[in-house]
Amino acid sequence: MNFDRDTELVRVGDLAAASGLTVRALHHYEEIGLLSPSTRTSAGHRLYGRDGVERVYRINRLRKLGLSLDHIGHVLDDPELELGQFLAGHASALDAELDRLSALRKTVLAAMAGVEGKLDPTRDLMEVLAAMERSDHGLRRRISILVYSDLNAAFDFLVETFGLTPGEVTRSDTGETVHAEVYAGDGTIWLHPETDEYRLASPLSLGSSTSMMAVMVDDVDEHYMLVRSRGAEIAYPPIDQPYRYREYGARDSEGRLWSFMRSMDE
Repeated sequence: MNFDRDTELVRVGDLAAASGLTVRALHHYEEIGLLSPSTRTSAGHRLYGRDGVERVYRINRLRKLGLSLDHIGHVLDDPELELGQFLAGHASALDAELDRLSALRKTVLAAMAGVEGKLDPTRDLMEVLAAMERSDHGLRRRISILVYSDLNAAFDFLVETFGLTPGEVTRSDTGETVHAEVYAGDGTIWLHPETDEYRLASPLSLGSSTSMMAVMVDDVDEHYMLVRSRGAEIAYPPIDQPYRYREYGARDSEGRLWSFMRSMDE
């Protein structure tokens, strides 16, 4: 995207595409007071200036740390937190990832040199295997998939009651919602419709739940009070568990149990 840093305004679609968010998510940020457009076109389309782009960058960085949108708002309103601090933290995380990849690359190159020199590569390959095991097991991304009988109602509940970040909603040619996404910190959750073909049913249809979702939050008690005030069914109030997590449980719109927690050792 080419524009003058000081004067050019960015359309909401361009900002969504650059940030990996959806237009709907940016609209939601505006609704909760987290992000406001700099101005609007005569047709009412949102436009964002440098401050808006910088704020979206900060929001994305804080989301990856697992902070709730409510807490992100408090953090961003702190006048002492400057952009340089966010960039320095980002650079530090990237440096750590580069170090890990560099070490793995050196191990692979050593194994290649051994093979080219007609040497037994067993020891070097063992080192490569160990380095791979220490990295990421070849896994690139995790996505949780939850089944609901009413995707629209589930999507609205997770966003409005639990405070999850809204993502893309996909509809068929007939207008039926066939896929939806929400985000919990750095975790992606897909909402999937019920289907007989793959024997996928929601807790609402089964009358019981065969799984639950756990989400790390910054403040368990604060989140509990917020969710309770929004009318969610509370399964159990905040409690300190023997496995050193403080957590509480609440049920979503179709009866699935969610646990919102934080390590007591942090």
